[in-house]
Amino acid sequence: MSASTPLPGNPPRRAAGGALRRLRRLGGSRLRSACLLVLALFVLVALFAPWLAPQDPTRGDLGATLAGPGAGHWLGTDTGGHDTFSALIEGTRTSLVGPLTVVVSSTVLGIAVGLFTAWRGGWVDAVVGRLLDILFAFPALLLAILAVALFGKGLTAPVLAMAVAYLPYTARLVRGLTAQEKVRPYIAAYRVQGHSAVFVAVRRLLPTIMPTVLAQSTVNFGYALLDLAALSFLGLGVQPPAPDWGAMINQSQAAVLQGQPLSAVVPAAAVVLVVVAFNVVGEHLGDRLAGRES
Repeated sequence: MSASTPLPGNPPRRAAGGALRRLRRLGGSRLRSACLLVLALFVLVALFAPWLAPQDPTRGDLGATLAGPGAGHWLGTDTGGHDTFSALIEGTRTSLVGPLTVVVSSTVLGIAVGLFTAWRGGWVDAVVGRLLDILFAFPALLLAILAVALFGKGLTAPVLAMAVAYLPYTARLVRGLTAQEKVRPYIAAYRVQGHSAVFVAVRRLLPTIMPTVLAQSTVNFGYALLDLAALSFLGLGVQPPAPDWGAMINQSQAAVLQGQPLSAVVPAAAVVLVVVAFNVVGEHLGDRLAGRES
């Protein structure tokens, strides 16, 4: 019997490795499907929140403060008598619109900056690259707090500040991808045919790198949601009585101490679910584009 022949009763190592890969792929597929289902559910809730909420979450009932789950209040109430289930549903819209604005703004600006600087190259690329490095030194949450200190509490100023803070992530990604793509033969072919630089960059190069940019933006959405929820938790973001997941956690600290944790646990669980779901979907898109999965 040759050394390469497997012993009777022992499966080949390659077959075992293939089985493990299939199991990992199957588990990953189920996890991705579950995450996509979670995201779809939250998006639908955000779209139809006014019709889904059984009560007005901004109207409190002082006679039903810290009520437990029941027929009138499925998840109980907080210290102000606000229905937790209705606040959770209405808060979905606020908690998703803020990060969406941050990601869309930073992605559009990042694409424009990265595409322009990499296409031009030279001193323009060098100067903008240093400016992006400086922006990287400032955490998004710190810039948002600074914006609140300058312009007051609310959602507008922090969202604009965080859009600037998230801009370098997209800009540097686009800058690197553009530098790789612009030296490829198909770009040179379009230039030889007489197409303008704007046409080649926007109509031909950008669609090539856009899937990778969208994968990065998906991950950024989860981080932006977490930052804005933390800001509202600190009392600097969305202000009561407007429903927001971070603000709900902040307002429910007293309820937790008095034995009614649902008004804090439920919005915290919603934040964790959405952030994890966006990270899983974004990492999957990145893996598919990098060729690490079939």
